[in-house]
Amino acid sequence: MKHYPHHLDLQPAMHAAGSVQLPGSKSISNRTLLLAALAEGTTHIKDLLASDDTHVMLMALQKLGLKWEQVGEGRDYIVHGVGGVFPVHQADLFMGNAGTAIRPLTAALAVIGGDYTLHGVPRMHERPIGDLVDALNAVGAQIEYTGIQGYPPLHIRRGHVHAQRLSVRGNVSSQFLTALLMASPFMAREHAVTIEVVGELISKPYIEITLNLMQRFGVTVQRDGWQSFTVSPGMRYTSPGAIRVEGDASSASYFLAAGAIAGGPVRVEGVGKDSIQGDVRFIETLEKMGATITVGDNWIEAKSNGVLHAIDEDFNHIPDAAMTIAVAALYANGPSLLRNIGSWRVKETDRIAAMATELRKLGAKVVEGPDFLRITPPQQLSAATIDTYDDHRMAMCFSLATLDGAARRGSKIRINDPKCVAKTFPDYFEAFAKIAQNNLI
Repeated sequence: MKHYPHHLDLQPAMHAAGSVQLPGSKSISNRTLLLAALAEGTTHIKDLLASDDTHVMLMALQKLGLKWEQVGEGRDYIVHGVGGVFPVHQADLFMGNAGTAIRPLTAALAVIGGDYTLHGVPRMHERPIGDLVDALNAVGAQIEYTGIQGYPPLHIRRGHVHAQRLSVRGNVSSQFLTALLMASPFMAREHAVTIEVVGELISKPYIEITLNLMQRFGVTVQRDGWQSFTVSPGMRYTSPGAIRVEGDASSASYFLAAGAIAGGPVRVEGVGKDSIQGDVRFIETLEKMGATITVGDNWIEAKSNGVLHAIDEDFNHIPDAAMTIAVAALYANGPSLLRNIGSWRVKETDRIAAMATELRKLGAKVVEGPDFLRITPPQQLSAATIDTYDDHRMAMCFSLATLDGAARRGSKIRINDPKCVAKTFPDYFEAFAKIAQNNLI
């Protein structure tokens, strides 16, 4: 296990340039692990993300009787699929703070059947799961709350799911729909199953990832826009043999923003023009802010063209990567408005409140709303100690405030509890120091 200090001091950096090999996508990694587990056959997963969240999923699958092995010391894994029936029918599963693990696994276990408890860290027990549980219980699942109504921990007992049509709200988390979609072939053994979305669906690009990966494992979903999704009877997951996990587009945002702020060019490797991840659209916002972006088959590069332009954007489609824009806005030529980010409030922390608090420490004027932030940059960034709220993205985002941009100079930053980056990117600060000319002390 990597050793982390209680805090990490980052010195100002005059220039950012170089290249970074990205870790695997968290969203793709955990979806792929579960699909490989549920599939018939053996799957060789290449470049799986090594992080707390994937470790949680691997350990849970192992407790359910799934056999998997790591290939050497690398990031490749071999998963022996169970064909839809886990060997262990009773288990207590610790899910950490991994939403990409607990939500799809809850749906799969409720539909397949067994006696399971799922729980996590205290923050996981504050993250809503009621819409998913309501959708499943309405069609015959038996899921009970063992703590606060609407939140984990959960007790799943064997029910009798008889669904031809079910519905789920789409405005809290797209992971609820992802969970139902991934479990849908096991509900559609005799009849087609249609999942209807009630209200607006947020984070649509993450549903695209789900549908793409389900198709890679042999299940095609028919869709009516973003309002309903239908799986035909008799479809089953089958291994594609081998599948490679793309580099994480959300993690790419920090390095590409660094190039846009502090000269560049900065290149990220592992994700490119054919990515299935919606967060690659982050580069569209960087271009609007004035950066030059170049995209290759398996890489993206960003460099600065001077002072960044302020923006007024709807970030419903890329909520995770939008956090990076909030810090990049410190280098803009005026106030920036980030709209439609209400989902931030139910993530690893209340990210709207946390971001507003920490940006103010740097001297920014911040107006916080239910689903928006208005950020007015200061004349000069203040040195600050940044609290991270056990949220990996808070830690990574605020490293950018050390950079010298065309509009203002970076500042000395202390990052409290830097170990939280292990959730998705254990080596983040070393990678950042590499492109920021060793500002890590």
